[in-house]
Amino acid sequence: MLRRTLLALVLVTLTATMAAAQTTYLIVRHAERADGPGSSGGATDPSLSAAGRARAASLAAMLKNQKLSAVFATEFKRTQQTAAPTAKAQGLTVTTIPAGATPTLVEKLKGATGAVLVVGHSNTVPEIVAGLGIATPVTIDDQDFDNLFIVTTGEHSSLVRLRYK
Repeated sequence: MLRRTLLALVLVTLTATMAAAQTTYLIVRHAERADGPGSSGGATDPSLSAAGRARAASLAAMLKNQKLSAVFATEFKRTQQTAAPTAKAQGLTVTTIPAGATPTLVEKLKGATGAVLVVGHSNTVPEIVAGLGIATPVTIDDQDFDNLFIVTTGEHSSLVRLRYK
């Protein structure tokens, strides 16, 4: 009986330690831009469209019960505006990392704990996912703004790809 109790205590301690060491990354591409995807004549730093603002609000609503430890976004208006409703709802400040500094962002993410939201671009999100140890390549089409990539690290890293409205 004592042996079983001791074993149960060890298992509970190990499980708690593994859960504490686990980090979950919620990674999205910015929401719809005001000038439309793939616009060659559009602004270099467009704001979100009405649909994009609605999607950013939807992201915040979807994550309202998920306690985040940090929110990261690039310097562009569309990523900042996508991250802002969630950061505000969570009482967090958006940490800005330049879009061209994906390796720096990945290193910062590897030092994070808990759950972290990352808002990037169609070309940076796949790099971020790969940098977090996911071998399966991901792609994001120019028209895709509804992907939510959930990367969980720990003893075994995993990736879940969801869609949100």
